[in-house]
Amino acid sequence: MQDFKNLKVWERAHRLTLSVYQTTRCFPKEELYGLTSQMRRASSSIGANIAEGCGRRGNPELLRFLQIAMGSASELEYHLLLARDLNLMEVNAHRNVSREVAEVKRMLATLISKLRAIH
Repeated sequence: MQDFKNLKVWERAHRLTLSVYQTTRCFPKEELYGLTSQMRRASSSIGANIAEGCGRRGNPELLRFLQIAMGSASELEYHLLLARDLNLMEVNAHRNVSREVAEVKRMLATLISKLRAIH
């Protein structure tokens, strides 16, 4: 068991979630229970799963939660594309948040690979 707040990937995931919340503030009110909610849920799920995995016993369980976090990051990636294509996000905002997602996914993939190499 380790403190999730010490992981750089968790820190980046948390910053990503803050960016998503900031970005979705300007979405139309009719999207509050639709795309806004989905994007916020997916982004917060990334950090939450990293934290939960760190609170479990052993690397196999951590690995499982990191893989779930990766799935949430991919889900967010799609929601960002949808928001852009529905003109809910400006192209620059989409590009910036998408870069953050790509970086989190890269960091997750690296950590997952390292944990797999141990087992």
